[in-house]
Amino acid sequence: MGRFVRLAVSPEPKRRSRAAARKGSSDSRSSKGLKASYWLRRMDQTPPRATDSSDTAFDRRITALRRFNRLYTQRIGVLQNGLLSSPFSLTEARVLYEIALGEQQTAARLGQRLGLDRGYLSRILRNFEGRGLIRRTPSANDRRLSLLALTPQGQSVFADLDARSQAETGTLLRTLPEEAQSRLVAAAGTIERVLDDARAGYLLRPHRPGDMGWIISRHGALYAREYGWDIEFEALVAEVAAKFLRSFDRRRECCWIAEKDGGNVGSVMLVEDTQTTAKLRLLLVEPDARGLGIGARLVRECLRFAREARYEKVTLWTNSVLVAARRLYEGAGFRMIDAQPHHSFGHDLVGEIWELAL
Repeated sequence: MGRFVRLAVSPEPKRRSRAAARKGSSDSRSSKGLKASYWLRRMDQTPPRATDSSDTAFDRRITALRRFNRLYTQRIGVLQNGLLSSPFSLTEARVLYEIALGEQQTAARLGQRLGLDRGYLSRILRNFEGRGLIRRTPSANDRRLSLLALTPQGQSVFADLDARSQAETGTLLRTLPEEAQSRLVAAAGTIERVLDDARAGYLLRPHRPGDMGWIISRHGALYAREYGWDIEFEALVAEVAAKFLRSFDRRRECCWIAEKDGGNVGSVMLVEDTQTTAKLRLLLVEPDARGLGIGARLVRECLRFAREARYEKVTLWTNSVLVAARRLYEGAGFRMIDAQPHHSFGHDLVGEIWELAL
């Protein structure tokens, strides 16, 4: 919003003639009209600066970012009464989206994630319940909590919104040549990472030369120290990393490295399994970086990428002894579909396959 200056008005004399009073009434109406016009001026106009001293580099950055916000919100159609010609506001559509992700979502977690006022979110959720779009079920782990999920009607409504959003974004991209599309998507990714990293105190970035060696080394060292696994596991990690590098397709696969204070503290991969299924692999968080939400963030990034790449399902293989990782997968909405005993890495283990339909 622009910065506005309130104009001080001198008090009127206590006694006025009738003519003066009539004139004053007319002036008042005129003044109110001017005042309304002043406050409702076009938002894309740069507000006047109070002094030249405010003309700093930081102010220019603010102006540039506000200009971008005005352009982007207009281009993607969120200024309309209903988002994508639907009966839903932007906030309501976003709440539907978060519930549709399939994660074990509660109202408290949803409000914290979106930064919504508790009362405002409660009214949205009650409205959704009244329209038959969502249902609440008690959590199996804590009966005091209710998990939110879309009903079949809610899934149908969300699918329509998602299809409209996909088509609208496609229309926007098709107005640009392919090279410009790539630049736009890369710039959007930069904005997303910068804002997320500033909030989290760490940053996520794509892999670069040397990272695979770090992933292999840290997996081998940490799993040997924490679980007593032998070098067979490090060899398996090396095979996965080598295959990823040899056949890497940036449109269908990704690897993220978490950095904190200039050093690597976490990693994860999403790789193509079939045309419709992706695999989540090599999730790791260094011990001194645990508790910061890095693991959950890495999993979320994989799922976000998988949806954008139009996968239908994400699977992963883990072992029952990896309790913390299993908790992350469960929290993200994965469910275990198979478990088989095996002897690997010097131990008797129970391997598990988990999956999440997108």
